[in-house]
Amino acid sequence: MTDVSDPTFGILTDDAFERSRMRIGVPQPLVTPRHNVEVSRDGLRHFANGYGDDNPLYCDEEYATGTRWGGLINPPTFLYTMGEDASPRPVPPENKAILKGDPFAGLGSYQAIMEFEWWRPLFLGDNVKCLRSQVGVVDKRSDFGGRTAHVTHDFIFANQRGELHAIQRGTWINAERHTSKERKKERDEPEPYTAEQLAEIDAAYEAETRRGAEPRYFEDVEIGDVIDPKVKGPLRTTDIIVWHLGWGMQLTPPGNFRLSYLIRKKAPGLFPPNNLNIPDTVQRLHWEPERAQELGLPTSYDYGGLRETWLCHLATDWIGDDGWLWKMECQHRRFNFIGDTTWLSGEVVDKVQSEGRNGVRSEVHIAMRCTNQRGTVTSPAKAVVLLPSREHGPVELPEPPVRSIQDMLDYEIERLKPGTI
Repeated sequence: MTDVSDPTFGILTDDAFERSRMRIGVPQPLVTPRHNVEVSRDGLRHFANGYGDDNPLYCDEEYATGTRWGGLINPPTFLYTMGEDASPRPVPPENKAILKGDPFAGLGSYQAIMEFEWWRPLFLGDNVKCLRSQVGVVDKRSDFGGRTAHVTHDFIFANQRGELHAIQRGTWINAERHTSKERKKERDEPEPYTAEQLAEIDAAYEAETRRGAEPRYFEDVEIGDVIDPKVKGPLRTTDIIVWHLGWGMQLTPPGNFRLSYLIRKKAPGLFPPNNLNIPDTVQRLHWEPERAQELGLPTSYDYGGLRETWLCHLATDWIGDDGWLWKMECQHRRFNFIGDTTWLSGEVVDKVQSEGRNGVRSEVHIAMRCTNQRGTVTSPAKAVVLLPSREHGPVELPEPPVRSIQDMLDYEIERLKPGTI
């Protein structure tokens, strides 16, 4: 349990950075049960509908059976909902000592960058193991909140056969709360929408496209081509609730009333009191404006994972059933508040043919972004997609650089050593 009376609580210290560096490469047990133990029709549909997607590859088994995949597959970020703990059990004593407490306890933590790489889809009945480990920490000065700690974690996913599914690399910025409160606040709060503005959003929904069964061939794509746009919003508290139905709770373990009490007894820090002095989840700042305001923000806001999923939606609808979203990197630069509307757009910035495992790999590189109704880019992103080729045939799924979860962690640590990138 964290000692909040400690004078260093909530303060960035050199010792905190040293303790954090000791965690690099040490598997961290996943303490929150996964939302989905295995891939199911209901799980896929609830997740896809939760971010506004009805792609039949994820939601219509009869349709999906007729595609190259032979059945339903997962939306790319469905991995958020899965991953039974793959860390060593019992936890070795030396790891327990290193993982005890949080080096940056009491700080504000904000998601900054999320990278993904996908190697194969998940199918109905698949279950997934996940190994989490810190792979880096950087001491930085930032306009966001003075001195900050940029901590990077890997989440490595493999199916029940040990085949690597994907890797997720996340960087969080940890900043002292008093400095982040004193920073220049974002005051561009949403204003009531006019009938004309709402009609424009509805018209954009009507105009959205999905490539679907018609292949988008590599040869037909040109640099500068525009990705068919999408809109998400205006964002409502209801949208956050529906997103949680498919996404799960993530940080706060699931369960209400007595089950919630049992969780709170073990981890009281996850349940700060609300204005009625009732313990409630730390996540409520995403739907409770008062909690967001306590932390220096004008109102509630979305999750980074939701915007990442929206950007995947933009890409997967454009590439069609026969394409493959291989890599994506997303940065979260501004908040997306309740009431904001997000316009998703992108364009082709490069196309490359390279050697794959069994032939030529046809890559298309795209830039994407989330832009709010004020014209501010909240989350820029870039992605690499694989498309079928008239000359070289269908997409060949990319191979991971190694074969196992542990080998992938070792590979990542070596890759991210100072001076290697």
